[in-house]
Amino acid sequence: MSVFLGTGIRAALCTTSLLLGVLGTAAAPAAAGPDRPGAPLTCRGKGVDPGASVRHRTETVIDAPPATIWKLQTDIARWPSWKGSATSAERLDHGPFRKDSAFRWTLPVPPNPVTPATEMEITSTVGQLKPGSCIRWAGPATAEGLRIDGIHVWTFTKVPGGVRVATEETHTGPQVEAVPDIATGILRQGLEAWLRDLKTAAETGSGVGRY
Repeated sequence: MSVFLGTGIRAALCTTSLLLGVLGTAAAPAAAGPDRPGAPLTCRGKGVDPGASVRHRTETVIDAPPATIWKLQTDIARWPSWKGSATSAERLDHGPFRKDSAFRWTLPVPPNPVTPATEMEITSTVGQLKPGSCIRWAGPATAEGLRIDGIHVWTFTKVPGGVRVATEETHTGPQVEAVPDIATGILRQGLEAWLRDLKTAAETGSGVGRY
């Protein structure tokens, strides 16, 4: 894989353009809840990468049945019906979503100063899972000249008014580590957009059929 990372403005432009396509949009972050800088999220005792310089944690409360929220999040093949940034998604195994389940999904990458429009492919494998409570998956995201290794944790907790969904993710890789402030900002937009889409889908049932 070729690596196009340069220095200074060139590096920032390249990384920003690619990450905007991968993780969110240029719009202002959705009001998905405050950032929580406390103890890292964990699932069965495992969390995100403690040494990563690119990380974000956020949460929201969703007024919907826990089973609906869990089904939306774990029915990978239907992500494109409600998750705005996913262009395709497929399970690589069969049966219930469980530990060691793997899935592949794609996101568009817009044209940027050094590469044409392309597509980011992400392959994720579930390392830890407690049904209805938490998920932790990890894996690489790749496109021309870019690789990001991510670890992503989700927790689901019943609270007054619904379910508190919290998420935390870390990214490592030479491109994002060269501009951690920019990469963290884009990661924040992506996670908050994901929570916004999940909240809308669960509370309105729009585009997701019956669960």
